[in-house]
Amino acid sequence: MRFDIITLFPDLFGPHLAQGITRRAFESGQVDVRLWPLRDFAEDAYRRVDDRPYGGGPGMVLLAEPLERALAAVRTDRHATGADQQLAPAVVHFTPTGLPLSQAVVQTLATGPGAVLLCGRYEGIDQRVIDRHVTLELSLGDFVLSGGELPALALLDAVARLQTGVLTDESHQQDSFSDGLLEGPHYSRPEVLQTPDGPLPVPEVLRSGHHGDIARWRRDQSLAVTARRRPDLIEAARAAGRLSKQDEKTLQALDL
Repeated sequence: MRFDIITLFPDLFGPHLAQGITRRAFESGQVDVRLWPLRDFAEDAYRRVDDRPYGGGPGMVLLAEPLERALAAVRTDRHATGADQQLAPAVVHFTPTGLPLSQAVVQTLATGPGAVLLCGRYEGIDQRVIDRHVTLELSLGDFVLSGGELPALALLDAVARLQTGVLTDESHQQDSFSDGLLEGPHYSRPEVLQTPDGPLPVPEVLRSGHHGDIARWRRDQSLAVTARRRPDLIEAARAAGRLSKQDEKTLQALDL
């Protein structure tokens, strides 16, 4: 799959793509990332890509014409290289007004042709570009960032880790949100952590070697964390029929 990123700051992406376990997806070509510096599509001597907003107000707005030229170049290149022979890629705009970026969205993009990622800056981009081209608007949460580059990196990382050979299937299955719930706690060595407040051992069930008991404990911990922090996910799982009778007993015992 291929991700084309239109950005004012292409240098932000290089260091991330070469780091960590997800680099396997980029080095193998499973996730092909193409960077399109927006200033390359400006036509004046100053390579200007922004201007004051009509109607007044603070900040600057990314101009429609450089964005139109950049999107046209991306489409021409994708067609020439056969990147969009089967499915047209989503054109994604990162904005606080977008839909929350969820694991379900990531899983959909991770099995498709990729996407064109529009990284806005300043007060945003000209609405006419959004109306003409954007098919999906996404947000990382209820806060404002300086631009779309960080959300784009988050999306690339989330998609890359789902590619074959990057992580094991078991790791994917235990991720938060993979089954609609949050992930429970993890422990490692030492078996007993000595602290000024006293020894803190690893829960006994994790040292028991009983796989069935461990699986149930982990499920119960996942239910407890989710019920306390994201009760909306519990209700969604219940409505979808993903909770067993034992799950319901665990939730009832929590008495939240």
